[in-house]
Amino acid sequence: MYDIVKMLKAIADGNRYKIFNLLIDNGETCACELLKDFNISQPTLSRHMKVMVDSGLISARKDAQWMKYSVNPEALKELKDAISVTVPGDIPVMRKAN
Repeated sequence: MYDIVKMLKAIADGNRYKIFNLLIDNGETCACELLKDFNISQPTLSRHMKVMVDSGLISARKDAQWMKYSVNPEALKELKDAISVTVPGDIPVMRKAN
């Protein structure tokens, strides 16, 4: 079982949320490719990735000299299930401003 709060905190940062979405869209991606989409340094990317890997939401594997990252499907399913229980479909999450 994964820590839902830790996963939510991991994607609460704007850059991490964007990285998460890129990984969902593109599948396994090398850190070098992720750097091309962001105006951040390699150490900053590494810190962001560590937070997401530590949460369980992202998986990492070393391929020669590069780190490759992908979304952990089991953790993503737990996160989706937790959110769907917390926010049922018939309850409006946001209200329209008058």
